Amino acid sequence: MISRLAVFDETAARQRRAAVLVGIDEAGRGPLAGPVVACACIIAPELYPVLGEVNDSKKLSPKKREELFDLLKTSGAACGLGFCGPEEIDRINILQATFAAMRAAVAQLCPPPGAFALVDGNNAIPGLELPQTPVIKGDGKSLAVAAASIIAKVTRDRLLCGLDAKYPGYGFAKHKGYGTAEHIAAIEKLGPCPEHRRTFLPDKLPFYA
Repeated sequence: MISRLAVFDETAARQRRAAVLVGIDEAGRGPLAGPVVACACIIAPELYPVLGEVNDSKKLSPKKREELFDLLKTSGAACGLGFCGPEEIDRINILQATFAAMRAAVAQLCPPPGAFALVDGNNAIPGLELPQTPVIKGDGKSLAVAAASIIAKVTRDRLLCGLDAKYPGYGFAKHKGYGTAEHIAAIEKLGPCPEHRRTFLPDKLPFYA
């Protein structure tokens, strides 16, 4: 028995006559700090039965995300990762930075001929050398996109935990760079660190922008 997300991918591959599907998603568009991380993922149909719990990363607990991340890595799912850091986000804006990270993820994955991409959201990726279609809320519909959402999210969370040790006092391990009251208070006290996106800082901190 396979999940409804796997059924969606089976149908999409058949309709698009795709040799393989590439699910693409990102993590970290909204935080005040850290990179945006994108993942491009291919799930072979023979893996569908063992990946029945894979779902939109936002619907999973941190523990379950970690478990499924490990399962995806050991099961043979193929993935590529792309990153765009704070300086580039400030320079070209978060949407363009997300597209850049997604293109980098696909380049690292190096999909085979006949691949077709399902991109989470409502925007196609400019300059992507791969046939594609956006899928609104795709991380809750497509197995490949959901897998990409998990890998991107766990990868980014681990990066932010590493930044917590490098830049103590901001609480990155706890809030993962999002604009919590605790995080804002830390910026007010310490000022921004190199991982902060200057264009994302609240209006009450204009002297840091």
